[in-house]
Amino acid sequence: MVGVGYVGLPLAVAAHAAGLSVAGYDISATVVRRLNSGDPGGPDVPGQRLRQMLDDGFTVTTDPAVLASADTIVICVPTGLSQDGTPDLGPVRSAAAAVAGQLRPGTLVVLESTSFPGTTDEVVRPILERGGLVAGEDFALGYSPERVDPGNRRFGVRNTPKIVSGHTSLCAKYCATFYSRLVDSVVVAKGTREAELAKLLENTYRYVNIALVNEITRYCNRVGVDVWDVLHCAATKPFGFEAFAPGAGVGGHCIPVDPRYLLHSADRAGFDLTVVRAAREVDAAMPGYVVERVVHLLDQAGVAVADAEVLLLGVTYKAGVPDMRESRAVPVAAELSARGTRVTYHDPLIGVAAELAAFACPAGDLGTAVRRADVTVLMVGHRSYRVSGLTGSARRLLDITGSVPGEEVERL
Repeated sequence: MVGVGYVGLPLAVAAHAAGLSVAGYDISATVVRRLNSGDPGGPDVPGQRLRQMLDDGFTVTTDPAVLASADTIVICVPTGLSQDGTPDLGPVRSAAAAVAGQLRPGTLVVLESTSFPGTTDEVVRPILERGGLVAGEDFALGYSPERVDPGNRRFGVRNTPKIVSGHTSLCAKYCATFYSRLVDSVVVAKGTREAELAKLLENTYRYVNIALVNEITRYCNRVGVDVWDVLHCAATKPFGFEAFAPGAGVGGHCIPVDPRYLLHSADRAGFDLTVVRAAREVDAAMPGYVVERVVHLLDQAGVAVADAEVLLLGVTYKAGVPDMRESRAVPVAAELSARGTRVTYHDPLIGVAAELAAFACPAGDLGTAVRRADVTVLMVGHRSYRVSGLTGSARRLLDITGSVPGEEVERL
């Protein structure tokens, strides 16, 4: 595995469970030390499972020489955004270069990193072929988009259907053969571009529908309709509707990022994806809308925004996951802080968040912080929060999650 993070590590576990000999390569010495000490660093791989793998010979290293002995190399590095908001394929290029330096005939190389159509063939393949080996002749090249949902206890690597594809039809067969040992169901795409775009479509579908529900939420607040009851009623339809929950926007590594890759690809083709662009505008406005709702609660109580203290409960991007990537708590805290509000936060999964250091302070004791804050905002419903008890201790409560019972709760 090239990249042993939230995608590479579960895949390594699946390969080990299938009886394969597995090794990991990662450029982060911190990640390598943590994994080799038996700490998976996340909820999807139990520490006991990782330690068992280590006892069986699994190792993680910063030395790319480990790739030279591999029959199959899977690239699982992140694909984020550059400072100007365009796709950053730097990690993919670096990973491909590391593989190219160790590549030998007969190896299967698979890219799992999410990217726009053409990445496997136009970006990765030329790098791998620099040493003279030719994809489809000397080595096999495939693309299989990762479908990891951190914290999902129902679907993991084994029971989530796996899309596979290849640079040639024979490459696709090699790719399918490899993954069929790890998963219950393999779906062979027509080509790498189709597989690449399928992943972008999956996450853009969620992005657009979350934006739709967020816009409906704002409309419901304007006209005095309970959006949570609307969603509950609509979700009872057994066909033609899939329920999405509103929130302060979308977070995590995939959902906020992948539509940008799709927009980039469309721009290159001279095509305007108007629905996706509109969804992006809605998403970008949601943290500000949350702040507006906080300010409204303060105004009702006669508390000046600049004199108020606001507590954010749960600041990771998702319940049950200790991950701050694209957390919507960050822009919410930033805007409140810019208005002069004292912002504190509490999250049982991370403790101190470096991403919030410029805008907010850790709250300390949870009970004291809830009682002291002028407004408490439940941003993420971690399991350890006793939501039923918040209404009795919070002065004013804004529930972003729709999980707190009681008529006196202000909901998004």
